[in-house]
Amino acid sequence: MRDLTYPPIIVACKAAFRLLGQKIQMSGTEHVPHTGGVLLAVNHVGYVDFIYGGLAANPSGRKVRFMSKRELFDHRYTGPLMRSLHHIEVDRGAGTASYDTAVDYLKAGEAVGIFPEATISRAMELKEFKTGAVRIAAAAGVPLVPVVLWGTQRMMTKDHPKDFSRGKTILIRVGEPQHPAGVDPVAETAELRAAMSRMLDEAIAAYPTDEQPPGAWWVPASRGGSAPTLEEAARLDAEERVRRAAQRAAREEQR
Repeated sequence: MRDLTYPPIIVACKAAFRLLGQKIQMSGTEHVPHTGGVLLAVNHVGYVDFIYGGLAANPSGRKVRFMSKRELFDHRYTGPLMRSLHHIEVDRGAGTASYDTAVDYLKAGEAVGIFPEATISRAMELKEFKTGAVRIAAAAGVPLVPVVLWGTQRMMTKDHPKDFSRGKTILIRVGEPQHPAGVDPVAETAELRAAMSRMLDEAIAAYPTDEQPPGAWWVPASRGGSAPTLEEAARLDAEERVRRAAQRAAREEQR
């Protein structure tokens, strides 16, 4: 693929990291192969996760094509940018096209990124995973590499104001690749989720204590934070879906 936009975007992002004084700590990046198709499964706690998820593959010289919701491609500003970066449009009402595109990308030797939770976790813990990640990796015959981010939610996430103040620590952990066969996607998805859950626990435990005080809103309730529980987050997600459906219906009526 011709990448006219991606290289300068990477340079700009790295400059922004320095400008923000971010302390980015990466580990396990050697698990991302330098060549050949690879699918990165990334947890989802904030709106900037695709930037830092892509950074996990940067030491291997890879440019990650993320599977992203259709709304980003429909937007007048982000749409052209997403297409220039060769990201993959996901229409949740017709997922077959994005599945096929991801498999084609991987078979062509590209690095593809996917969020198995599909949406941001308000609980800051792993939500239930969709089986798409293991099915895509199995269909393409490529390794599935788990990636866990922690600290990105402090900048921009659901239900909280943006905060791009300086000096935040961002943890990026890359785990050992898995090789789904596709025989039992449910069991293989559970294996992926278990591995990423362990990685997330380790990341939270390793985060600087002076930046993660007891009761912090970005920390799971199960770890002493004040983020919603998974059950509370599920209720908020359901309410959000109802609001968005009503907004879509109102827009259709106005046309």
